[in-house]
Amino acid sequence: MPHHLRVPAPSGPPLTGHLPFTDAPGVPDPIEVTSRCLTRGGRPWFPVSGEFHYTRYPAGEWEEELLKMKAGGVTVVASYVIWIHHEEIEGRVRFDGDRDLRRFAELCARHGLDFIPRIGPWVHAEVRNGGLPDWVAARDCVPRTDDPVYLEAVGAWFEAVAEQLRGLDRAHGGPIVAVQIENELYDQPGHLLTLKRMAQQAGLSAPLWTSTAWGGVQLPPDELLPLYGGYTETFWTEADGGWPDTCRKHFFFTHQRDDEGIGSDLRPVHVRGSAPDASADRFPWATCELGGGMAVSYHRRPRVDAADIAALGLTKIGCGSAWQGYYMFHGGTNPAGELTSLQESHATGYPNDLPVLTYDFQAPLGEYGQYRATYDELRLQHLLLADFGHLIAPMESVLPSTRPLGQDDRDTLRWAVRGDSGSGFLFVNNHQPHEPLPDHPGTSFTVEFPEGGPVSLPSAPVTVPSGATFCWPLRLDVAGLRVEWATAQPVCTVQDSGRTVLVLAAVAGITPELALDEGTVGSLSTPSGQVTHTGGRVLVTGLRPGTDALVEVETAAGGRVGLLVLDAATARTAYQGEIRGAERLVLSDAGVVFDRGEVRLHSTVERPSFAVFPALPAREGAPDGVFTRYTLAADGTGAGEAPVTLLRPAGPAPEPATGVQGRASAPADKYFDTAAAEYRVDLPEEVPPGTLLRIHWTGDVGRAYVGDTLVADQFFSGRVWDIGLDRIPAGPLRLRVLPGFEGADVYVPPEARDGWGRADVERVELVTVRRRAVG
Repeated sequence: MPHHLRVPAPSGPPLTGHLPFTDAPGVPDPIEVTSRCLTRGGRPWFPVSGEFHYTRYPAGEWEEELLKMKAGGVTVVASYVIWIHHEEIEGRVRFDGDRDLRRFAELCARHGLDFIPRIGPWVHAEVRNGGLPDWVAARDCVPRTDDPVYLEAVGAWFEAVAEQLRGLDRAHGGPIVAVQIENELYDQPGHLLTLKRMAQQAGLSAPLWTSTAWGGVQLPPDELLPLYGGYTETFWTEADGGWPDTCRKHFFFTHQRDDEGIGSDLRPVHVRGSAPDASADRFPWATCELGGGMAVSYHRRPRVDAADIAALGLTKIGCGSAWQGYYMFHGGTNPAGELTSLQESHATGYPNDLPVLTYDFQAPLGEYGQYRATYDELRLQHLLLADFGHLIAPMESVLPSTRPLGQDDRDTLRWAVRGDSGSGFLFVNNHQPHEPLPDHPGTSFTVEFPEGGPVSLPSAPVTVPSGATFCWPLRLDVAGLRVEWATAQPVCTVQDSGRTVLVLAAVAGITPELALDEGTVGSLSTPSGQVTHTGGRVLVTGLRPGTDALVEVETAAGGRVGLLVLDAATARTAYQGEIRGAERLVLSDAGVVFDRGEVRLHSTVERPSFAVFPALPAREGAPDGVFTRYTLAADGTGAGEAPVTLLRPAGPAPEPATGVQGRASAPADKYFDTAAAEYRVDLPEEVPPGTLLRIHWTGDVGRAYVGDTLVADQFFSGRVWDIGLDRIPAGPLRLRVLPGFEGADVYVPPEARDGWGRADVERVELVTVRRRAVG
């Protein structure tokens, strides 16, 4: 089916200077906010932020995990500064060890990462009291208002935070680009302004002051940059509520920024339909909580897949996002409280019971730093933004006239264009969770621009496969070569001996084609396919994507350009970073981090390999297309299994009690002593650093103990249960697993439901992830 879209003439320049956001005087790259995008140093800036809670991760591992985030394309690290983690006991404010906020911010700065402290005081974050210490909640005051008793406590907290971050603002060359005030406070604009003024008076400084803006929030006019979000699934809705419509809408191209479903368990919901947001004329579309995964609560345990998150992220760019912010990008573990456990729970008046310890969030980087397929999918998008985000950010999103009739329409192709007067990017999303979208055979596109005439692609109609999500360039200039269009997604550019190489990723199921403006081509050679000249374009068809699919062009102006088209799977192994003084493209199934010119691999295989383009100097490797592949020597890395012994079979499953809003509550501690199956896991005397215990299990709730100390826990959703052995004390490890109660009002994914009523540990793997420095 042919699809048509007309890009209107630009609506005029964006508003500038209309908001009271100013950067520190004299900084070399001042940050400004226009009505369409952010700028930095006068150039459009497309930030990618990822949430990582330092108090939920061991301080000794922060630096490597930040490097993983950076290699994944994150440019801004956001973190809640969780009050109860720092001052559980009144008057004893702790910033030591895993609570060392200043060191965390300094590590961000060391590696060129910006930092956003989300200072609350109420943060939610699935924390006890939303992050307020018990002693604050017990005071005779009304929290989250301008009650003087509450503000007195908040003032002291803000001063403590400001002291930790003193000298780390932009005026002193520091990494803090924004400060978030509160979280999900939808009806107290005066209080939000009070908190901002208090934070400023305490000494906090940033060019941007932000607030979450979902749920029809009321913000003090122009004082806080509204940040939006969107999740593919929810743990906070009803067990029997099905897939929420507020999640479903994120797989369509729309210009509605608000997600009225986020936090809807804690406030009234006013569904606003599809009308544009009131702030859209004054603020760019910026996000801080695109779901990088999803937590599980006791009553509702959604699973998210990498394809879900990939579709969410790319669709939001097509919708008009100019700031991709993910919650969470890195999972973690709740610290052990001195007085109480620190998770959100029915016991503290919240509608959801969360696990005591785990806050893995199914994130791209897991609770123990595990790499997930989501990380690969998002990294591919972030590479696109790193090289082309300055083009995309100021472009307006345009929707076709024929688009889905509603959220139940699975048959109309979902697509959009980000464009300006003569160029753009075409976005397609043909994926959503739970309800697969059909193939779209016979698909072609025509995009009309105000200047330069229409762009029609591909050369012949193609089938857009079910599950496909992609971005194609329209009139992209590459070092003097104009790519009129390509049916492959731009990844990045690489410099190689005076030649600019544009790397593209093929879409699985669609043969890539390249159409080049004939007037910018001097000569061309291709390793496969056919070259034809038609209508002022040089068309390359039948190209076989891979590491050798390099189309070489000498431009009409005498320059040299390469177009390298990787297959879809290989593209998802791509990293870009500095090695030995030059930016290089790296392909590896291992995790790759770049550390000030050096590179390390994180791998579970005995002889990990990586391919590099351009090749590393003075190092021998094997050809892999235009790449050079290097294989590291064996180092004893391996996997095995730990013996598991059943010590006690499970008793009858306890019937769940109900808590807030009548939702099922997590089983009380006593049942783990009386009704849980108990297993002993025999660990080797010596376990290499970086070893995970990967538990294949079924049941309702699992807990792991060393002695009487709870060291890990999990609500069953069909996923394996990982425990990082570096994190737990030495000693015999015991697992206690409760079976699920038949008839309990608990949502478990259908594919895992059969195992929920059992309490079995099937096997336990030992998986060692080693860090290998590349010499």
